[in-house]
Amino acid sequence: MVAAQQDISSVLQALKLYRIDNSRYPSNEQGLSALVTQPTIEPLVQNWKSYLDRLPSDPWGRTYLYLSPGVHGEIDVFSLGADGNPGGEGADADIGSWQL
Repeated sequence: MVAAQQDISSVLQALKLYRIDNSRYPSNEQGLSALVTQPTIEPLVQNWKSYLDRLPSDPWGRTYLYLSPGVHGEIDVFSLGADGNPGGEGADADIGSWQL
């Protein structure tokens, strides 16, 4: 869980830099890949740069999920835990940016 929290924190920092440069967060359609590859779908941005070398995978090998706007905040970055399903307890619990 600590590894997931560290990954999420790093992704959040990259998203904040993206927003500073481009006056907005990536859309849901652009997703977190907008931090690694310049978006080619609307809304296009003029001040893009590479914000991460690569997108991290959660401790269970799945991609982190992203919502903009988020359910818990302006944006949400999260993992669905070991079972890959929403909710859960222990290792199966969701780990998200709203918990940092």
